[in-house]
Amino acid sequence: MASVGTLAFDEFGRPFFILKDQDKQKRMVGNEAIKSHILAGMSVSKTLRTSLGPKGLDKIMISPDGDVTITNDGATILKMMDMEHQIAKLLVQLSQSQDDEIGDGTTGVVVLAGALLEQAEQLLDKGIHPIRIADGFEMAARHAMEHLNKISESFPIAKDNLEPLIQTAMTTLNSKIVNRCLRQFAEIAVNAVISVADLDRKDVSFELIKVEGKTGGKLEDTLLVKGVIVDKNFSHPQMPTELKNVKLAILTCPFEPPKPKTKHKLDITSVEDYRQLRKYEIEKFEGIVNKVKEAGANLVICQWGFDDEANHLLLQKELPAVRWVGGPEIELIAIATGGRIVPRFEELTPEKLGKAGIVRELSFGTTREKMLVIEECENTKAVTIFIRGGNKMIVEEAKRSLNDAICVVRNLIKDNRIVYGGGASEISCALAVSEEADKITSLEQYAFRAFADALESIPLALAENSGLSPIETVAEVKARQLKESKPHLGIDCMLKGTNDMKAQNVIETLNSKKQQLSLATQLVKMILKIDDIRSSEGSGMY
Repeated sequence: MASVGTLAFDEFGRPFFILKDQDKQKRMVGNEAIKSHILAGMSVSKTLRTSLGPKGLDKIMISPDGDVTITNDGATILKMMDMEHQIAKLLVQLSQSQDDEIGDGTTGVVVLAGALLEQAEQLLDKGIHPIRIADGFEMAARHAMEHLNKISESFPIAKDNLEPLIQTAMTTLNSKIVNRCLRQFAEIAVNAVISVADLDRKDVSFELIKVEGKTGGKLEDTLLVKGVIVDKNFSHPQMPTELKNVKLAILTCPFEPPKPKTKHKLDITSVEDYRQLRKYEIEKFEGIVNKVKEAGANLVICQWGFDDEANHLLLQKELPAVRWVGGPEIELIAIATGGRIVPRFEELTPEKLGKAGIVRELSFGTTREKMLVIEECENTKAVTIFIRGGNKMIVEEAKRSLNDAICVVRNLIKDNRIVYGGGASEISCALAVSEEADKITSLEQYAFRAFADALESIPLALAENSGLSPIETVAEVKARQLKESKPHLGIDCMLKGTNDMKAQNVIETLNSKKQQLSLATQLVKMILKIDDIRSSEGSGMY
């Protein structure tokens, strides 16, 4: 370990320690430190503010390798930004937490955190202690969440009535690049989740939903396959491109003669020896293929490769095969077809074979690339979403968008309570928190009012990004909510001529909104409690 200083003694023999590099150390204390953190948080928040809502703008991110990503997904933008300041990194983690837990609302949570930090700075300038501000924010957040519970609505989730789920998925996808195929993508997301969901246990296994993408074609060509798509093709070009009533042998053992596990050496001294070795290999290959045929399989899915000789033999014996199929895909095929993964040829029995209605090759335009589709499987719980797009960036962004929609549908299955979007729930909460502030006699009333102002930052940003006059629009909606007592009045971002989010079907999950309030408040509270920074030069804190 490097030394941090030297030990010295004064004239009386008393020891003392001289620390190294004290001239290079920096320190900030008190309000100066808090304001430094607030500034870092606000600058990150302002970056994302323009990406909020259906008319939000995209950001282009270029990695050190030159890879280009175009997105308006908050978590993706922050993950790819090169942050030096430690507090700015906390906002990245905040967005990631929202993404991991809910899957949507990653931009909104950062914008809200930035607005709370901005309000906290004004309260600090008034001379209010940061702990009182933090406590006030927490009380206000609790009250806002209670109000959200009151204004929330719920609907029964049934397989014969998917419209509410589709409308919620459409709200999520409205701000994404796929919004020109809004209904189609929303239906794909809902059907995929419903296919794998256990509605009795209110559980959804994401492992059963595979998302594949292929450049070429257009977004409208995206489809949901009740089965598995594998980015492979049949091992020999002369094998049939479509099979029906398929029985699959799913193997994790290679098509080759057995080899000793230890290091070995084989000396061949004559032509006869070589012929015997060749004969032995052919016999073993034929034995392996016959075992597979005897089990009743008419397609082999193999995790490992096999050489041209084995490939030729498989063609001769009319046994189509697919090689080099990855581990996760093998597992998904096994789940979908009801087959067992077989590690040794000796263990292959008819009961362990998977069953599928059709296995066919997909070809794309003039390219020679092909993919394999396994459909009409025994277990329809495994599904694949196959995304097409003009270029790689569109396909990747469509994947991220669909992931958000799938997460939102999953959240609705777990908890079917909803609130209305378009800033309606934030304005309603701001009014409730302001009203509560008038009943508080302690210093926390200032924090309550500041929290209400911060909540309005979401509808303000939505109005601004939609090309409306932000203050005028929010003031008008706020006045109508007070007058008519309708918590579903929000910002008309799509310029449809009505502020009623219920009529526009702009729906968000209650869980997402509560999580946003909770996470943003916790982070701001943590930042306000830091009043001393010690750092060395080049640490990126200043």
